[in-house]
Amino acid sequence: MVLVDGRVAGVWHQRRQGRRTTVTVELVGRRPTARLERELGEQAERVGEVLEAKAELAVGEVTVGPHA
Repeated sequence: MVLVDGRVAGVWHQRRQGRRTTVTVELVGRRPTARLERELGEQAERVGEVLEAKAELAVGEVTVGPHA
């Protein structure tokens, strides 16, 4: 889940391909502001650091997982 100001704001999915990973974020009921996209990008980079991969953020529909 994606939390914004302590509230559920969406879901995310991470997909790794070699040394790259894509973090896709689907927001529910809100449009991404520049600030929110920057913060999501920072969090995606943290995921990349943990996985030792180059992270990329995509904001759009998440089509995998039990919620899809």
